[in-house]
Amino acid sequence: MSPASRTSAARLTPFLTLIRIPNCIMIGLAVLVAETIGLGSLPSPEQAVFGFLAAFLLLAGTMVFNDIQDVQVDRVNSPDRPIPSGRVTIRQAYALSIVFSTLALISSLVLGVLTFLTALIALVLMAYYNTRGKKTGLLGNAVVSFNVALPFFFGGLAVSSLRPLLFIFFLLAFLANTAREVAKGIADVAGDSSKGIMTIAVTQGPKRAAQLTASFFVVAVLLSFLAPVLDQKVSLFYYPGVVLADLGFLYSSYRLMRDPTPTTVRKVKTQVLLWMLLGLVGFLMGGIQAL
Repeated sequence: MSPASRTSAARLTPFLTLIRIPNCIMIGLAVLVAETIGLGSLPSPEQAVFGFLAAFLLLAGTMVFNDIQDVQVDRVNSPDRPIPSGRVTIRQAYALSIVFSTLALISSLVLGVLTFLTALIALVLMAYYNTRGKKTGLLGNAVVSFNVALPFFFGGLAVSSLRPLLFIFFLLAFLANTAREVAKGIADVAGDSSKGIMTIAVTQGPKRAAQLTASFFVVAVLLSFLAPVLDQKVSLFYYPGVVLADLGFLYSSYRLMRDPTPTTVRKVKTQVLLWMLLGLVGFLMGGIQAL
């Protein structure tokens, strides 16, 4: 790599860090999975591209806005983040958030009015969370998780097919992500306390937060076996990915219960993304093979 290329990459890295690429890819893939399940076959190129872009860009925009709102907390919890470290200015971050959010809404409008309205609702909810809802603790966690689970509903709307299976997967994604959000509060107790953010870890302690996290994961694992019962068309191909994801969630629950410390939480929240990806694979295989 030439010196000029290294310099360009170094300048771009802080912006990519703000966006949180793995999370954005995951939510984009969730829309593709939902579209495929809704149709029982692969979506059209237009549905696939604009569905993925709408979710990816919307999350990217709200992630950047989240870091703008969190700059004071991050000076305590994560001073190496792009904004508190000075590698990205507040003005640059605002511009990036507005551009991504606008492109996301345009992408959703290509798919239809209902998908546009759904994306708009998601944007409003995340704006509320980032400005006020975050301080409400568990309610704020629920708002975030609703938006993380929303791609299963959005994807169905994009292809005009809301199969009951999509609502089951919506609930599973909601529970799994709520658990992850509660766990994240354990790692951010110092900064959250200083800003009056009432997470479970702040109000009831890390141990209680770990117990609640494990409870959400366990309920999600149990409900994952209801999908084939409630939708008789679910294929046996559903089980390999979902069972692996369930084992992962149980393992992460055990780790948190045993050691509810910031170090463990940072490892677990990364692992949970992998478990959620495995779950997505299971959802896809169970849905697409069903018809």
